[in-house]
Amino acid sequence: MEGAKWYLRYHDDITFKSDSRMWLDHYKYKDLTEVTLSASTGTGQMTSIPVLKKPVVPSALADTLRRPRHFGTFGEVQHHPRHIIHSPHRGVYSALEDSILKNYDFGTAYARLRPFWYDDLTTVVDELSNREVRYRKILQDVLAEDRIISTSVPPRRVWDLYSNRVVPYWVTRQWPWGISHSWVDKEHRKDMLTPINGREWPVPIPKDISLDLIRIEMLNLGAEYTWLDVLCLRQEGGPREDLREKEWKVDVPTIGGVYNNRLTGVVFYLSGLGRPLNSKADDLESDKELKAKFESLLWSLKNTGRTYAVLSQMQRRVSTKSVDKVVGLAYLLRSDFMPAYYEKQSEEDAWTALVAATGGWSQAELLFLYPKPGDGNKIWRPSWKQVMTEELPIRNPLLYRWAYETNVGSYPGEHAYIIESAFVRGLSRADSRGRDRQGEVVVEDDTGTESTFEIFARHQYPIPDGLYMLLGTIGIFEAAEELYCVCWVVGWRLPDQRYKKLSVFEMSDFEKMDDSKEMRDSCGFGPKPQTKFGYRRQQHCRVPVRRGFYNRAPVKLSRMVSRGIAKEASVTFLA
Repeated sequence: MEGAKWYLRYHDDITFKSDSRMWLDHYKYKDLTEVTLSASTGTGQMTSIPVLKKPVVPSALADTLRRPRHFGTFGEVQHHPRHIIHSPHRGVYSALEDSILKNYDFGTAYARLRPFWYDDLTTVVDELSNREVRYRKILQDVLAEDRIISTSVPPRRVWDLYSNRVVPYWVTRQWPWGISHSWVDKEHRKDMLTPINGREWPVPIPKDISLDLIRIEMLNLGAEYTWLDVLCLRQEGGPREDLREKEWKVDVPTIGGVYNNRLTGVVFYLSGLGRPLNSKADDLESDKELKAKFESLLWSLKNTGRTYAVLSQMQRRVSTKSVDKVVGLAYLLRSDFMPAYYEKQSEEDAWTALVAATGGWSQAELLFLYPKPGDGNKIWRPSWKQVMTEELPIRNPLLYRWAYETNVGSYPGEHAYIIESAFVRGLSRADSRGRDRQGEVVVEDDTGTESTFEIFARHQYPIPDGLYMLLGTIGIFEAAEELYCVCWVVGWRLPDQRYKKLSVFEMSDFEKMDDSKEMRDSCGFGPKPQTKFGYRRQQHCRVPVRRGFYNRAPVKLSRMVSRGIAKEASVTFLA
């Protein structure tokens, strides 16, 4: 099954409530009174907070094992006793009896029934059962041949803050707030069993923090459901280690979806889960510096749409397991699908699987912009070791055509430009001051006439003078002038017809075009019609022209194609 087909089939199951629907739900709570919640602070003191107009239960009540006569407390929680005590609706009693038979405590029963509280309760038991079966089918179908075929997988569990219980996503079908936190050292953590997650696994949190305190903070922010990894993602050390390995295949790669949503928010704990940035009054200046650093980090992450910017950020990160850094890139690199997670998998194997999953944009940047051949199992792109240990190219043009319609893992497509034989010179030595280098490429057209073009290398990797085969695509620098260039991979065609990469260079391709018909036609451009995508194609060259920049175009490449120097062709396999 393809990802699009999977999404259409399960759209209603994974689509989250809209803001308007959630607002209507909360409007029903407008007559509720105040509930006071308490939690222990890091200093051992108790703190309390009144929660207004929300059906929130204290932790002590949530932990209670209720008998049938005690379930009238549901009415107390909702502040509408008639819904339970005086309602003749048999659905209420059947729902409560089901909770009693399954030995749910009050919080778990309340978490499962509250989403249906104002609906018809006669079918709630059957509805929950059907949802559970349906969700199992969702997870079964989304994992195909060690690939997660869609990035729209909802989290397996969410933390219901009103009931203080972790419940399956299929109970709520609401998108949770995300909680992101830095992990403190092991000696500063404690592993605790808690009824919040049914004591299914020990929850690692800082020793001076309680989950009740985090709950209060999230409720203060207006959250109803949230996702916290230590509570909602099965951790090591529980009695069902076999389930953890099975769940992590899907749950770990899809964590990014929780933080990628636009319906709710994400809360960051930079100093450890539940910890404030600074607790001392004289640290105000430090707080300001930390805030500025955090805002700078957010800005850099906001602009990590480019592959090497994302990889550079990952170089600075640490992870419990080395393979986790690879898995964490799936959403950032805009993968078409995601590899399943295997914690014992090597970093290089995980990187190979991830690159195969990424879209043409990221693959093209790995091919056309990385200045060295790969030293792993592929030559056309860097190995994971190179990605994590070497300086990555950051000053890069935006690849313009290749990325939209190609995939270098199988079929690069018709927008690859190939020069079968070109003599490259002037780039065999590194610059002593690390500056960009300039060289030349000499080519022949179909009449045997030689032409020489200036080329530039933004790196110091040596390219010996000699004959090479070039593979190129169009790039554009996002500056005021929007300067075009051609990004070339220099290498050789192997006897088995695969292409072996050596390095890369660029050729500037910006000329002021005369607006005359003759000049336009000589460059392969006819009339000025534009497509809805904002650029115009001509039939035999398909070189783009940005809207509003009709007089600026990659002229040299157009002439190369028209003279038979370069041609559009596919490179079926890359070494």
